[in-house]
Amino acid sequence: MRNIWTICRRELYAYFVSPIAWVLLTIFALLSGVFTYDMAALFVRAGFESQMQGQSFPMNINEQVLAPLLSNISVVGLFLIPLISMRLFAEEKRQGTIELLATSPVHDSEIVIGKWLSAVLMYGALLVVLLADVSFLFLYGNPDWRPFFTGFFGVFLQGACILALGTFISSLTKNQIVAAAIGFGLALFLWILSWSTAFGSSTTVQVLNYLSIISHQDTFTRGVIDTKDLVYYLSMIFLGLFLTLRSLESLRWRAA
Repeated sequence: MRNIWTICRRELYAYFVSPIAWVLLTIFALLSGVFTYDMAALFVRAGFESQMQGQSFPMNINEQVLAPLLSNISVVGLFLIPLISMRLFAEEKRQGTIELLATSPVHDSEIVIGKWLSAVLMYGALLVVLLADVSFLFLYGNPDWRPFFTGFFGVFLQGACILALGTFISSLTKNQIVAAAIGFGLALFLWILSWSTAFGSSTTVQVLNYLSIISHQDTFTRGVIDTKDLVYYLSMIFLGLFLTLRSLESLRWRAA
């Protein structure tokens, strides 16, 4: 466990001494702030208009502000998360330190988990910005915190899942741009799989829908933690880390 934490701290330090962390935090802060403001402004406007017209309009801040906000943030993650995972192993290959890493006495699984955990913590730092924005809604409004934090947990799991797959992709190339492009393409592919539900309800369509990373987020956003969604995310995380481990083992054998 100590080796995992040592590798994790090393990678986190590498994020914050480079422009990557600060650029990602800036972009995410701008997008999160704009989405939060727009959703809240539309909610307030709808409330004023219903009062002026003397109509009874059901106002639910969770359904009309927080749920759409989390959905938008989960889509933003598809674009930004590959930028977090792209450097994990690709940078080691570019600098020529991957052989040293592969032949070190540290176990391969500790290396993989340590690097992935650092990326997850980096993603968590982005989500802290979202919590800061949403705190104003809780301060001046009266939303139900339970469905929000359930949806927030779903967004976090989705990010951890994409990061695990991105870690594997980063282990296959020494070019960070290539790793980011392939990672984004894979994340986008897992997203659009949910579109297949519009073309029928056959077994194949249902399987494709289950493989979609977005379809599982919808359940969390509604405040429900379903076992099948947890199994999906944990399975995808395990798959990504397992494939990365196999990739690193192949490098160790070639370096031996």
